[in-house]
Amino acid sequence: MEKAQVYAPRNTRSPAFRSLLVAVFLAVITLTTIGSSLDWQFSNSSNVPLNAAQIVEKCHALHILPSPPSNFYQRSHSDRYVAGTPPTLFKNASIWTGRADGHEVVQGDLLIAGGLIKEIGTVKRSILDQYADLVVVDAGGAWITPGIVDLHSHLGVDSAPALRGASDTNSLKGLVLPWLRSLDGLNTHDEAYRLSISGGVTTANVLPGSADAIGGQAFTIKLRPTAERSSSSMVLEPPHSMNGTHVDPSLPPRWRQMKHACGENPSRVYSGTRMDTIWAFREGYDTARKIKERQDTFCGHALAGEWKGLGEFPEDLQWEALVDVLRGRVKVHNHCYEATDLDGIVRLTNEFKFSIAAFHHAHETYLVPDLLKKAYGPTPAIALFATNARYKREAYRGSEFAPRILADNGLRVVMKSDHPVLNSRHLLNEAQQAHYYGLPSNLAIASVTSTPATVLGYDHRIGFIKPGYDADVVVWDSHPLALGAAPKQVYIDGIAQLKSPFVSKKPDASQRVPKTPDFKHEADEALKYDGLPPLEPKSSVSGTVIFTNVDSVFLKKDHTVQQVFSASEAGASGTIVVENGNIKCAGVSLTCQLAQYGPNVRRINLEGGSISPALISYGSPLGLNHINGEASTNDGPVHNVLSSDPPGILGQGSIIRAVDGLQFSTRDALLAYRSGVSMGVTAPSSNGFLSGLSTAFNTGLPHRLVKGAILQDVVALHVNIDSSTPSVSTQIAALRSLLQGESEGKLGAHFKDVVQGKLPLVIQVQSADIMASLIALKREIQSGSGGSIQMTFAGANEAHLLAKEIGEAGIGVILTPSRPFPGTWKSRRILAGPPLAEDNSVSLLSSYNVTVGVGVEEQWSSRNLRFDIAWVALEASEKISNCQAMALASVNLERLLGVQAPNTDLVVVKEGSMLDFEGKVIGMISPLRGTVELMF
Repeated sequence: MEKAQVYAPRNTRSPAFRSLLVAVFLAVITLTTIGSSLDWQFSNSSNVPLNAAQIVEKCHALHILPSPPSNFYQRSHSDRYVAGTPPTLFKNASIWTGRADGHEVVQGDLLIAGGLIKEIGTVKRSILDQYADLVVVDAGGAWITPGIVDLHSHLGVDSAPALRGASDTNSLKGLVLPWLRSLDGLNTHDEAYRLSISGGVTTANVLPGSADAIGGQAFTIKLRPTAERSSSSMVLEPPHSMNGTHVDPSLPPRWRQMKHACGENPSRVYSGTRMDTIWAFREGYDTARKIKERQDTFCGHALAGEWKGLGEFPEDLQWEALVDVLRGRVKVHNHCYEATDLDGIVRLTNEFKFSIAAFHHAHETYLVPDLLKKAYGPTPAIALFATNARYKREAYRGSEFAPRILADNGLRVVMKSDHPVLNSRHLLNEAQQAHYYGLPSNLAIASVTSTPATVLGYDHRIGFIKPGYDADVVVWDSHPLALGAAPKQVYIDGIAQLKSPFVSKKPDASQRVPKTPDFKHEADEALKYDGLPPLEPKSSVSGTVIFTNVDSVFLKKDHTVQQVFSASEAGASGTIVVENGNIKCAGVSLTCQLAQYGPNVRRINLEGGSISPALISYGSPLGLNHINGEASTNDGPVHNVLSSDPPGILGQGSIIRAVDGLQFSTRDALLAYRSGVSMGVTAPSSNGFLSGLSTAFNTGLPHRLVKGAILQDVVALHVNIDSSTPSVSTQIAALRSLLQGESEGKLGAHFKDVVQGKLPLVIQVQSADIMASLIALKREIQSGSGGSIQMTFAGANEAHLLAKEIGEAGIGVILTPSRPFPGTWKSRRILAGPPLAEDNSVSLLSSYNVTVGVGVEEQWSSRNLRFDIAWVALEASEKISNCQAMALASVNLERLLGVQAPNTDLVVVKEGSMLDFEGKVIGMISPLRGTVELMF
């Protein structure tokens, strides 16, 4: 193996400057020599310090911007190369390189060796012959991209599982703390590293949190474990000053990163206002400016040879990073949501002459693109969620169309995770959703690869597939923008990261870019209405509506979902005739005898679309809350009945009904309706033991008095056994007492119904140990009462560990969320699914005859249920059919939750289905109301 070349940094000094250094050096030598021959009085009168050359060098270095050495691409091995890593040749691949603005795709081969990308396209035999231990991988046409780069992560500082001893996201010691470093809290044992790698993430920018205006310095890391097992060894390009204050001035500096935050978070944490936060920024930057000016004045004198009375170089370790921001050597990442805060930061940048690398979260940036262009220096990039919004006031106007609108205005778009807010394992899905809502495919892939790499200043080595770049690449089982795309293998520094990966069999359609719907009108509406466009259906049609060019029809039958029409089987596209909200005919045109309908009947061409059962959202406070972070907009939490001393739960206590606190026309409910979710089942909000009674409601109607708004007053009884306060044993003891009839009044009556099997008992629980205790409790109560309890576990991250026992006990499971994350100690033993495990929880539990449904944790994600259930099926390697996938969020939930009047609504999808990124929901057929509700 060829010997690694030693690299010298480029010579950044001009000939004139080198001459100045020589002159200073000669002056020092001359004065020192003369001084040795004269008396001490004369020698002390010399004003040139002995370290004058170093001072001059340091002063010159202040103005040098970060860059790689000039001979960086001459390296034969990466600085992160691990000896013994075999070179690898990928043959017959579809390689997205990131070049040509993300448009270049090379069909051919890819050679990586020495931790670097060596060749792309056709690799000559003479080159391959240099590698005796070459590993050859036939990609079989699979897509290869650069490794995913997460611009906004808290991996390692907000660790999984969340434990008090590893909570290092925020310091609460002051609004302005530029001297803090995320690296100093980076936990190498975070269980999420492995999960994120399994989603194709190779690099993450680990930021401090957003409690402070200036939370500290961020560090960009590679996610693979290192032999050193240290935090420092994970850092991509450690600043030269990371392990000491002495820096070799001949080295060009490396980029550093820093976190800023404005808006609600600092105001809430420090009980202040936006005015306080901006003043804290100004005060901090003014401190840094004064230090910078003293440095510049000092260096002006030093470079002019004016040494008398100059003193020491002015610097302050606490403020040096912020001074470097003013010198343009730090990438500033600014958590900032709405226009008023964005404007404040833009003014700040112009006042103190520094640039912003990216605005993060930035929910209102799409409304003010011209404002962003007024920021000092290059226009900031925008780092976004795809659909995560409305969780607090400053996120209320967030739009799924923001990425496309920003790109149309020439701004760089990055999709980010804010891990663990979103599990960064699924960061690619943010890019997929952005693409679904209109971001061009080249920019969508770039938004998680080349664009964040460029924003970070590391586009000389990551984010692209180019010769000389780090060998961080992902081999995908699908096109990266196809729903459910997962890695076959992930390479970081040329090292394969997945041991014996499981690869799901995906349909042929997953190997191409999805043909996404046209959302131009909706995007225009978002701008027209300042981020709050009307979401109600555009029209309601009674009478007859005919849908033509239908590809598939799915209907409920005997508590299952069945496909009743397929164009491929029929040999022709279908026609569906709906009269007063009921399907009268489903078949080919001849079957439905269309000639009998006059020209005035509404006809809608679905262009290969589908009709299928509407979905049900469960698990979030959908319909109870408008803005989770604003108490005045919500129903509010239920009091924890076990918090009193002694607990009063066994007395004449009442029980809370969610139906009494329902709020209609919330934006999350309407967005869910527009995405094919017409029913919400919601329990009272509670972090305590007893939640109360859930209700079923229609997500698309204006108030509870409209026909069909309340579908079922009382659905199920809900309890939580998911925390340790009070003890788990106390909570199970309370549940035992309630089931044994030791309570009175309405509470006692409802638990009597549970024991008799008349009312489902839904238990929010994650731990397999607690589930085992609950299984035993169910047997105990049933043995004594002779009844049959309808029990459902919700949450259930660890249910797969007891799949057989849960099936035998006749207990159902609602997985919330559908893709697990080890967020807490009690939920840490997850079944990760491919590529880390062969099965996902749905397929495994189903194999033991467990009835499984899927839910959501947060109300904004109700709109994504259609994609969640499709994803479950896609990674199950055909173990779950499309009908079974639809059942997960429809008939199965009805059974698990006790919905007695099934949801009869049907979703109308144009140009695709509910289970892909190509279909667009355009209508809802409602037999109950006798109408077809149209969204266009």
